[in-house]
Amino acid sequence: MKEILFSLVFFSSLWGITGSEILSKIDKLYEIRTDITAKIKLTQQKGESIKVIEAIYYRRDADDSFLIVMTAPDIEKGNGYLKVGENFWMYKRNTRTFQHINRDESLSGSDARSGDLEKRKMSELYTVALDEKNQEKITEEKLGNIPVYRVEITAKVSDVTYPKQILWVHKENFLILKAQAFSLSGTLMQTIYYLKYTQIDGRYIPLQQIFVDEFEKGNKTILDLSGISFEKIPSHIFTKAYLENLSK
Repeated sequence: MKEILFSLVFFSSLWGITGSEILSKIDKLYEIRTDITAKIKLTQQKGESIKVIEAIYYRRDADDSFLIVMTAPDIEKGNGYLKVGENFWMYKRNTRTFQHINRDESLSGSDARSGDLEKRKMSELYTVALDEKNQEKITEEKLGNIPVYRVEITAKVSDVTYPKQILWVHKENFLILKAQAFSLSGTLMQTIYYLKYTQIDGRYIPLQQIFVDEFEKGNKTILDLSGISFEKIPSHIFTKAYLENLSK
């Protein structure tokens, strides 16, 4: 993706918005008030190799739960990822076993992480970084032809996928258009592009994201969301027993 970035380095006080306000606006836009079910397609590229993974995604923010059930290819079918509260598990169909995992666990070897699909408020996880003058690291730029805020954030809790991120946030609607994720040492690990959104009841859901592996060059994953439904999901879906029964 070609970008022409024109930095207009103004501090937040000059345009009347603070970092915490930007993060709060992002949280409000991404808040999902109902259950959601969708189809996931992961197109993973590693060098010349391309692998396509399909799954069903169930999410309920009311009790902080989600389930991903792999449906294709056959070698992945029946595997899953389950989150209930603060507990994450990965399920392997062939061994019928559950393994505790972290938020940075790769989804079936792709560049997408399990933490990318859960409910977490940006304002509760991160704070805007400060420069040597104790000013928030926010600048006005252009991402292509789109005016954005470039916001550098650092984690204020330990259980995050990445301790530092830089966000490019649309100035008009506050949607995240691009994000860069860094390790604790400051190494750029991943760049994420948010290419498509859908708006439902005033809330936004990303329909297509590209996860670019910056550590192993040439690797990337495209995540597509489709078939979105907001029908109530039965509670038994978010259980280990449900995943195990799918394997029978």
